Amino acid sequence: MSHGLDTVIGGKSLDAQKAATLIADAQRFEAAHDKVSAIGAYRAALHCSNEPNITFRLAILLDLVGEEDEAIKLYSELTNSKRPHLNALVNLAVLLEDRGQVVRAERMLRQVVATEPNHERGNLFLKDVSASRDMVVTPEEFVPTTNAILDTPVTDFELSVRARNCLKKMQIRTLGDLLRISEAELMSYKNFGEQSLGEIKQMLTLKGLRLGQSLEGSAPKVRSDVYEQLREKYSEELLARSISSLELSVRARKALQLLNIATLGDLAARTEAELMGVKNFGATSLVEIKERLIASGLNLRTLD
Repeated sequence: MSHGLDTVIGGKSLDAQKAATLIADAQRFEAAHDKVSAIGAYRAALHCSNEPNITFRLAILLDLVGEEDEAIKLYSELTNSKRPHLNALVNLAVLLEDRGQVVRAERMLRQVVATEPNHERGNLFLKDVSASRDMVVTPEEFVPTTNAILDTPVTDFELSVRARNCLKKMQIRTLGDLLRISEAELMSYKNFGEQSLGEIKQMLTLKGLRLGQSLEGSAPKVRSDVYEQLREKYSEELLARSISSLELSVRARKALQLLNIATLGDLAARTEAELMGVKNFGATSLVEIKERLIASGLNLRTLD
């Protein structure tokens, strides 16, 4: 009897051959930006093979379409072994950080760096997570200004640690800065809640001021100035191109919607700090947006 011929052809099992075919299909779907079909092909391939890279690619795609719970489950499968998949550890850590599990995320990233000290993404995100956990605000970090009221540092007022940290990350240093931002924009930032908003509004009221006061009747000057600078370097056609052309993940798109960013020009006028301040916006989304924007010939704004 030759039962072997029923399961093995040319040295490969039928399941292995089918898996290879499905993986090739998935890769073609990915190249065509058809994530849904690629996910289906990778799912089918997993039924034929337990190859870690199939699980890894499937987890990445699930994260990109917003299926975080399943992505976390798959990444966890790849990391619960004696020799965990390092890139899966990094991606899992980033997802957990976005969910507020900072200590656990940092522990995973330290495991990556301990295993492979020169792991570029591991070191990048470890630095980011550590900075987030250890962030403190000190008055000395703010540059003193001259205007008696609008240039008064926000650190001169009795605000909670959370409110101070949020304002620092958003690069809001003075009372004048608070007059150039709306209540809605403040509330879109991660870890910024009603209590912090109430503190700041009360502080401004005591000074006879209010949030967004400088924006009333005109667009923010710094944004329009930045956009004019971009128009000197790039074509109007490029700057006016829709954000949808970048084919971003669900999370990244939602974050940009919170900031009312609709075009590549709008995005290029923003800084990394502004994006990272948005709720549920993590380092993975930042890297994704920067890579797609650079591929389009633009970049995020840097502060001089």
